[in-house]
Amino acid sequence: MYTVSAELTFYIPHSASLKDKRQVRLSIVDKVRRKFNASVAETDTQDSRQTLTIGVAVVSADASHARQMIDEIIRFMEEHTDAELTGVEV
Repeated sequence: MYTVSAELTFYIPHSASLKDKRQVRLSIVDKVRRKFNASVAETDTQDSRQTLTIGVAVVSADASHARQMIDEIIRFMEEHTDAELTGVEV
């Protein structure tokens, strides 16, 4: 069994409050969970209204498949949100 995880940091320039940030977070987390059945959660920067940090984890019997899934999830998250991806740590 192989586990691959990533931490993504997004900048949300239009977020004027934590409520605005929560809408962005809920949208992207729900989309990723539905499409990929992966574990996704906000992992840091909860008190920052314009910075969103999301952790993603994938478990697979094959290491290359797990890595491929993480790469696909990262691309999906970058394409399906209006927030700017500023950092990725795998």
